[in-house]
This record gives sequence, C-alpha cells and structure tokens, in this order.
Amino acid sequence: MRTRVGYAGGTTENPTYHNLGDHSETIQIEYDPAQISYEELLDVFWSSHDPSTPAWSRQYMSIIFYHDEAQRSLALKTRDRQAAALDREIVTEIVPAGEFYLAEDYHQKYRLQQTPALMAEFEAIYPDEADFVASTAAARVNGYLGGNGTCEGLRAESGELGLSPEGVQRLVSRVCR
Repeated sequence: MRTRVGYAGGTTENPTYHNLGDHSETIQIEYDPAQISYEELLDVFWSSHDPSTPAWSRQYMSIIFYHDEAQRSLALKTRDRQAAALDREIVTEIVPAGEFYLAEDYHQKYRLQQTPALMAEFEAIYPDEADFVASTAAARVNGYLGGNGTCEGLRAESGELGLSPEGVQRLVSRVCR
C-alpha cells in the first residue's frame, strides 16, 4: 500500500544519512494481506538481489526485520528455500524489528522527486511532507517510475493516483515505452 525509506537495526539514536551509526538503510512496507502475502513479499525480496554476497558495509547489508513469530518463521523458511535453490549460504540477517527512523525527505519517493512535473502535482496534493511520504499514490507512482509494475496495471489504476490528465499522460509516456 505504501513504502517509506529509512534506517533500522542499530543503536544510534536518530540516525541520518551522514550519521548512520550502526544502522542499515531499509524500506518499511505497509501492505494489504488480502492483495499480497508476506511470503510473496519475501519471494520478491529474495529474487531482487544476491543474498549470498556479503555487503561491503552495514549500511547496505541484506537484512529482514520481522514483527512477530509468524514473520520470523516465514523469513527463515524462505531463506532456506533460497539457499537450496542457489546451493550457497545466505548471508541475509533475519532479526526482530526495532525502531524505524525515517530517512531525510530528499530520500523519500526518490524516482518521483526526479520527475519535476509529476512532483509538482504531488506537492499541490500533499503540501505537508509527512502526508506525501505516507501517500499510497506517491508510492505507486514512484514504483512505476522505478520500473516496477506494468503498463496495463498503470492504465488500470491511473484514475486512482490523483494526477491530472496531463500528469497521467506524462506517467504513461514514461512507463509504457
């Protein structure tokens, strides 16, 4: 439903990009289990990177933060399945979720922020930065701009994104090349 980027997993209070301490960069995902399961999200996670390659720093490590025993169990199960499929050891850490700290505004919805005309529309819709960061529509548009989703999916939901007809056309022309 929505995503936010930030920092987690460390002990430094109020980390920032330039003072990350022992935290890792991470993404917080709010999802509707009627639309996608936690296990399906884990499958996307495992297929999106090589979890057998150690990160060159804690900032960029592969890590899953779980919120309850069911999530922990599924993370371990899918990790073991991925290890068997790759026939390699997985270095991804699976740890309890702690405090999540939002990254600075300029990191949020990064692809969307690189598209000035669409960003101007979202700034008009969400004058408060916190509302923009929490916006499902902004998360969806950012995802499309990042190469996630299909042209058909975009066309199907374009009326729900809050964009003007011109904004929809701009987005479609960028996504449906």
